[in-house]
Amino acid sequence: MKKVLILLLFLLPATSMWLSCGGGSSGGGSRLSGIAFRAFLSNNVSAGTALSGVYIVNAQDDVRGPATPISAGNTPGMMVVTPNRTQTLVFSGDGLQTSDNQFTIISNAGEKAAFHFTLPGMTESFVVSPDSSTAYVAVPTAVVNGGSPGLVGILSLVTGAFAGQAPVPSVHYLAINNSGSLLLGFMDNSDSVAVITPSQIGIGNPVTYIGGPGIFDRPVAAFFTSDDSTAYIVSCGAECGGSQAGVQQYNLVTNQLVASVPACIPNPGSNPVTCFGPAAGSVALLNGSTMYLAGTPYSPGGGESLPCPAGTTQAQYCGQLTIIDLSTMSATNTSEIIITDGYHNRIALGSNGQLFIGARTCTEIIPPIPPPPNAETRGCLSIYNTLANAVGKVPAGGVIIPPVNGDVTGIQPIITQRAANSPPDVVYLVQGGSLNIYDVTTDVLENNPNNPEQPGEVRGLVGYFIDVKTVDF
Repeated sequence: MKKVLILLLFLLPATSMWLSCGGGSSGGGSRLSGIAFRAFLSNNVSAGTALSGVYIVNAQDDVRGPATPISAGNTPGMMVVTPNRTQTLVFSGDGLQTSDNQFTIISNAGEKAAFHFTLPGMTESFVVSPDSSTAYVAVPTAVVNGGSPGLVGILSLVTGAFAGQAPVPSVHYLAINNSGSLLLGFMDNSDSVAVITPSQIGIGNPVTYIGGPGIFDRPVAAFFTSDDSTAYIVSCGAECGGSQAGVQQYNLVTNQLVASVPACIPNPGSNPVTCFGPAAGSVALLNGSTMYLAGTPYSPGGGESLPCPAGTTQAQYCGQLTIIDLSTMSATNTSEIIITDGYHNRIALGSNGQLFIGARTCTEIIPPIPPPPNAETRGCLSIYNTLANAVGKVPAGGVIIPPVNGDVTGIQPIITQRAANSPPDVVYLVQGGSLNIYDVTTDVLENNPNNPEQPGEVRGLVGYFIDVKTVDF
């Protein structure tokens, strides 16, 4: 067993204990699976012959790879692939007292764990520098000596060593700019944003704060302009304990708010913009200058507030999608785009203009067994057709909610290197612990020629899966 190295760090006023174990080169090696175009799939349970770990799927033809799952802690879940595709970062933790909170760096070439860290708490957000050399991890509950819990840890992906930390109370989510010179940290129950300068860690004051009440409203994410001068900050609003969701255009050079737009259908002619209906937004995707912003409307200080359209579902409340043109800082949809409720934290755009929006803790409709005719089945996935023409049975601008139960925990479009006998463009989606494969030309489960008995599935996958990522260019 390799020696455990306990790093006691006093570089900052905040101190915390991090454990680093494991080792070996982070690159090189040969692919045991022999697969050219791979998807990694995290499985967080061990039962019978099924082992927890990171499974390998041949994403060309939707077949499970022959390799043994890669060890990545007791309950591996969320994954991030480095920009250069050489490594995959995996967090293992379930929020329980027995959680191992293991952070694993996998060598994609060698298909094995190169380094392990034990984090001082759970994380739901980690980002990688553009040069793929450094990972930044938000740990909102990490103990900080003399301060409130919460810090951002810095891990070297080259040496596998802990490289420092910055205290940020209750920091939950991170965003990194295009040059890697700046991090934004988003804190629970706060209207401020932490600005973290990695180059100042250990030698100066690495953390300052911008915004506050009246500027941001429970911010959760950010997107940057190409020159990093401006950030578009996503505010979650009432769904996260604030008042009104929206997007703020913020100049990072002058530290000034430039413009703000609520995530709602605007009242025609109102200036400043007021909302015709409720506002919501907890996750966003940027495509050019168009932002798709999904969330579940809440009343400030209360519960869900958008009733589902009568006769469409047994669910009482629904979520909504808002489309915002960042070039004009205005909402472009003039009617509500209804999606599932729940907390939306997964979103991806397929090659055929299909927007996959995933939530957790939504209102599920589970039919009795055996199900009666035309029984509704409803989970936490919504698919929005962004195209000007119909796709399958979905009209332009329409939404479908597939009849599959469960939280959506992973979405990965598969748009290149497909086998000749497989649908050309699909989306791998993890819902309710299962990997489902959607054909984006029809918005239904793929007819996998390698598993014709079970549409949309990969034969031989057993476990409870959490996340999915492609690791090859």
